[in-house]
Amino acid sequence: MTVDVLSPPAPAERQARTAVAVLFFTNGALFANLLPRFPQIKADLGIGNAAYGLAVAAFPTGAIVAGLAAGALIRRYGSGRVAVAGTVLTGIGVLAAGLSGSVVLFGTALLLAGAMDAITDVAQNAHGLRVQRRYGRSIINSFHAIWSIGAVTGGSMAAGAIALDLSLGQHLLISAVVFGIAACVALRFCLTGPDTEPDVEAAKGETKGETNGGAARETGAESRELAPRRDEKLRKTRPRTGYVLAALVLIAASGALVEDAGSSWAALYLSDSLHASGTLAASGYIALVGAQFVGRMIGDRLVDRFGQRAVARSGGLIAAVGMGLALAVPTATGTILGFATAGFGVATLVPAAMHEADELPGLKPGSGLTIVSWLMRLGFLLSPPIVGLVADSTSLRVGLLVVPLAGLMVMVLAGVLQPRRR
Repeated sequence: MTVDVLSPPAPAERQARTAVAVLFFTNGALFANLLPRFPQIKADLGIGNAAYGLAVAAFPTGAIVAGLAAGALIRRYGSGRVAVAGTVLTGIGVLAAGLSGSVVLFGTALLLAGAMDAITDVAQNAHGLRVQRRYGRSIINSFHAIWSIGAVTGGSMAAGAIALDLSLGQHLLISAVVFGIAACVALRFCLTGPDTEPDVEAAKGETKGETNGGAARETGAESRELAPRRDEKLRKTRPRTGYVLAALVLIAASGALVEDAGSSWAALYLSDSLHASGTLAASGYIALVGAQFVGRMIGDRLVDRFGQRAVARSGGLIAAVGMGLALAVPTATGTILGFATAGFGVATLVPAAMHEADELPGLKPGSGLTIVSWLMRLGFLLSPPIVGLVADSTSLRVGLLVVPLAGLMVMVLAGVLQPRRR
């Protein structure tokens, strides 16, 4: 009788984890450097709200248009290279947006930046999941937490640039160069070889088979005999794969919907409906992002101990109950706490859906991850107008019921996620 002991990661794997963390950080920081500059850009271009809204919508549009290309690029060039190239091009797109002299150029630059951001997002997650397989335990949530740190850093950089009276060109050029160099340096420490390499456990099993006299190794004849059975098994798993993929898309979209509700509607609901001050109204989104960061920092340990399924169901329940109570008894303080519980509850949903999609059988490498990421971004694009339509027909308080409903949906669909490892 033997006992499997999880060996500590090798130096190359630890370096690769740091490299992926750098990629997530730069991805979060690049676009966040541009967001605080939007009012200045709008004023410089002399455009109205309608033209500004259409131009800004170019970013998620670019992400949707280009997002499905990520899988093919990763299979051809490798996730590390694609992530770094996408980071550099995202920086160029952001710089071009800041230097645009017309609304057409501004929208075109945002379209490019959004397209590159979507490809980078899929590639860095693919490489992060590859490193996670080497580690043999969950680490993907920590990468998403670092993305949040990058976003805060980027926003702070922009605030500092404004305070120092740096021009848009100077500020965004510094951002593009600094984070582009950081990404290129990180590439040196990414994992080498193809992204379709066998996982660690399979490699261990082959080694054990060889040391036992090759008992676990199939002969050529046995492999040919088993091939028809494997093909039949693959055909039977395809309907199941389609169902699981659809469920994973809905889980990821639920997490995206809650994030968007905080970024698009929290301040408006608190200020207009609950008559909170401007400072207090801004606390709704800050509470959501802060709690989400905490959830992602502890998420890997929770997943390793309880499994993705239990963590997602618990998170869905926390989001549904917390935000449901906040909407049922509307107060400013209670609503801020409601957004905080929602952010904490959905913290691990997007990483969990991406992880499961990347492991789905019957799909080309990177395809499941690409599809989930692409459709999740479609949810980001569609959720604001849906909530807005409901709010106009009834009230924003009713429109925000999408948050507890998203939590309930996660509880129903979480069965497709992995349970606790025995």
